[in-house]
Amino acid sequence: MSKFFNYIVALFALLFCLSCSYFQTKEKKEVLARVNQTFLYKEDLVQFLPKDITSEDSALYVTNYIKNWATEQLLLDQAIINLPNSKLQEFDKLVKDYRTELYTESYKDLILSKKIDTLIKEETLVNYFEENRKNFKLNDDLVKYRYIYLNAKFPKLDVIKKQFIRFNKEDRKKLERQSLKFKSYSFNDSIWVSERNFYQKLEILDQENSEEFLKDNNFLQQADSLGVYLIKIEKVLFRNENAPFEYAKPTVKQILLNRRKIKLTKDFEKEITKDALKNNKFEIYN
Repeated sequence: MSKFFNYIVALFALLFCLSCSYFQTKEKKEVLARVNQTFLYKEDLVQFLPKDITSEDSALYVTNYIKNWATEQLLLDQAIINLPNSKLQEFDKLVKDYRTELYTESYKDLILSKKIDTLIKEETLVNYFEENRKNFKLNDDLVKYRYIYLNAKFPKLDVIKKQFIRFNKEDRKKLERQSLKFKSYSFNDSIWVSERNFYQKLEILDQENSEEFLKDNNFLQQADSLGVYLIKIEKVLFRNENAPFEYAKPTVKQILLNRRKIKLTKDFEKEITKDALKNNKFEIYN
């Protein structure tokens, strides 16, 4: 009887210590605000406080945060009281479904990111593009061009102009050697750019006159108050035409990667279900 009594005393002493520890832990939390039975603690707010904020701005931020939190919490409490049970159950199901989807999709992405092979051979990309060329239509006009912007009194401007228009290997080397003397330039005439980017780069051109400017193998010389633009349009493709492979390549690669991801996802789902059945983690009752 004495041993049993001592055991009871020890048990109550332990529970008392644990409860004291629990309440001490709760007391450490600094309460900032309360709405009905819901509390906002300082530690809940600190994680949202912007870094490098001044003390004055910090006080204003905290005040606004508490007001917004209180408004949302009051609305939530009133919604729970006043909305029909059927609507609350519908929302609870949506929340549960979203939580499940968020967790499972994030987990699958984590696993697949380690398994998926993102390298795709150029030949595979080209073959897919050729087989589906009709599906790759342009949504914007595309341009291949080069330009030089230089001082109107640039020495031997006529020579520069001749080299720029002809633009063989030797011409390009000579122009590149003088490129530091140009106001700006671009010789990447093998790259397709959108019409929008073209006019953003060459603001001297009026987009309303696109039909005049955007022609294959077209040379333009335009002057402003600071200098002269030499512009050579190599090639133009228009909206709704078939996209060139080099322009469509990133899209083609993404399509093929998505196909790999879908297949890996299905394989992974089958594997995890099969493993659960094997290890008695999943059972179907007839």
